[in-house]
Amino acid sequence: MERDIYSPDSYVDACPHEVFDALRAEGPVVWQDTPDGGGYHAVLTHEAVIEASRDAAIYSASAGGVVIEDLDEQSLQAMRGMLLAMDPPRHGAHRKPLSPSFKARVIGEMEGRIRDICTTIFDDLLPAGEQTVEVDFVHDVTSKLPSQVMGELMGLPEGDWMAIHKMAERNTSSQDPEIATDPDAPSASFEMIGYGMKLAESRRGKQPTEDLTTILLESPIADGTNADGSPNEKYLSDLEFGMFFVQLVTAGNDTTKTMLSSGLHALLTHPEQLVAVRADSSLLPSAVEEILRWANPLHYFRRTATADTELAGQAISAGDKVVLLYSAANRDPAVFDAPHDFDITRSTNPHLSFGIGGHFCLGAHLARLEGRVFFEELFKRFSDIELIGKPVRLRSNLNNALKRLPVRLTA
Repeated sequence: MERDIYSPDSYVDACPHEVFDALRAEGPVVWQDTPDGGGYHAVLTHEAVIEASRDAAIYSASAGGVVIEDLDEQSLQAMRGMLLAMDPPRHGAHRKPLSPSFKARVIGEMEGRIRDICTTIFDDLLPAGEQTVEVDFVHDVTSKLPSQVMGELMGLPEGDWMAIHKMAERNTSSQDPEIATDPDAPSASFEMIGYGMKLAESRRGKQPTEDLTTILLESPIADGTNADGSPNEKYLSDLEFGMFFVQLVTAGNDTTKTMLSSGLHALLTHPEQLVAVRADSSLLPSAVEEILRWANPLHYFRRTATADTELAGQAISAGDKVVLLYSAANRDPAVFDAPHDFDITRSTNPHLSFGIGGHFCLGAHLARLEGRVFFEELFKRFSDIELIGKPVRLRSNLNNALKRLPVRLTA
């Protein structure tokens, strides 16, 4: 059996779960070579992923960034300006101003607006007088919800929403030549940083508005301590805001699009469960959790060991890359009964698709709400949803995503 779990080509036809299972049988942590002559420790079990995720002192998100590939210094510094690649205490200080806006109660108040966006998207799909329409569900449907939600949350001009969404898509799809078509084009990350810097500049000194941009620009952040022990508080510069902006908008756009499109595909390929959730909408919250487990939007995040250590019996040296494979941990038979079965009635579902520990996804409540409301409105609006062609997966060892899902919708 081919055991290469690094190559993006290994993920084009399907996520290589059989390979993950075979490697997990060898041990919770195994070594994977990479074409550059190096390699990384692949963490395959639920327990070991949790252990490493909760020990930020040993397993650093900042030292080498969160992707397997070694970044040039400029790109690494840009990544370190994002929450996902910050270590404590910096991570907590930068996360603190945003946390109140993402609490369950606050996000719950957005349900009406999210429902309005969904109904408008679905209404706009059908030409006047038509009862059926054929669409690419990924881009014609699912991309529109998160682009509007994040646009409103950040207070972005409506005319910029889809352009920002396309940048977010390019930012996470650089391994797919169909999307990353121009090797000489500036990276989407740096384009987004530039956009964020201009946004910050345009908003400073203006009347505050109720959005995340205002919160970020007007909240002091404790960046270390002064000589007397008091917090050294400062405000984000335009550049720091721009780097922060990249993660918020990319995560809010691309992973939600993936959850919704992969979720529909999972239901279409398990028609008995689609029938069940259509008949009983109370199943939707558990269906969303199972979608997140079974088709998790991200395969992994990387950490870098800061000292010699041991993880689940595997010796790890300082400086080694440690890759937390959520796609493997979410199907660990030690934790999940019948782990490869898609089961929307699964009652115990401690999946790791939002991470765990200090880096637990800030937008988890929002993603769950978007998923539940989106499918509620989709099933109300369309009596029949039919797969009319072969889905096409993204070439990526990072993003577990579809790039095309051709369907026919019947009103």
